[in-house]
Amino acid sequence: MNTKAPANSEAFLQCINCKKILFSIDFEQNLRVCNYCGHHHRLSAATRIAWTFDEDTFEELDTELRSGNPLEFPDYVDKLHAAEAKTKRFDSVVSGRAKLEEMPVSVAVADFNFMGGSMGSVAGEKITRTLERAADEQTPAIIFCASGGARMQEGLLSLMQMAKTTAAAQRCAEAGVPYIAVFTDPTMAGVLASYASIADVIVAEPRALVGFAGTRVSKQAGVSKVPDDFQTAEFCLKHGMIDRIVPRKEMRDTLASLVRTLGGHALSAYAANGGKK
Repeated sequence: MNTKAPANSEAFLQCINCKKILFSIDFEQNLRVCNYCGHHHRLSAATRIAWTFDEDTFEELDTELRSGNPLEFPDYVDKLHAAEAKTKRFDSVVSGRAKLEEMPVSVAVADFNFMGGSMGSVAGEKITRTLERAADEQTPAIIFCASGGARMQEGLLSLMQMAKTTAAAQRCAEAGVPYIAVFTDPTMAGVLASYASIADVIVAEPRALVGFAGTRVSKQAGVSKVPDDFQTAEFCLKHGMIDRIVPRKEMRDTLASLVRTLGGHALSAYAANGGKK
């Protein structure tokens, strides 16, 4: 795990939740969690990987995949290029292999900074490959979810990813390989309704937004009276949708414990093979 704080040119910043002023260095050392209200600010995929997995063990795969514009949707290509320039990535999901306390895992991490973490054909393919690698290589799968839902610019090709990723999760189940999903803020719509909600174990960061339709859409549908904690990780835990809420500082240890407990047979096979997949 690399806990070195990324460079920040500003000495102070403001919590987006409680509006308190924070020292940037303290904020980074606290894994971008507000010292006052405990709000978990969103992370880039690169930061999430650096703070979760063993240092220098992440091997990025599937880097050749690129989104097209199958529907010739107006301005879609420009939006893709803008997102690429902003994140230095070619899509909303980063996939590959890593080690967690020296245990091999198949990994995918969504980045909300890339077009709201929307799931298009490339993101769906990366999630699918992550789960299929886990099944084929007998290594546990860990997927960090962060998405506003399917990418409308790709139409039915985007919606197809829901079925495809769900089928890949079933392959893990048939292979006896554990699949762990981590809900971060937000985990919504098509992602929630597909691979995210069928993991063997689902954990979430505190107060993460979790739901199918957002507040605006719900109001348009006439849904106005809801509990104060509606569509939060806490609401989902209370109603049995997720297994545990895990603060960011405890996430690495929790995931390692789950991998060690649920993936014991796969890890034993890995060790017996001399650490080769």
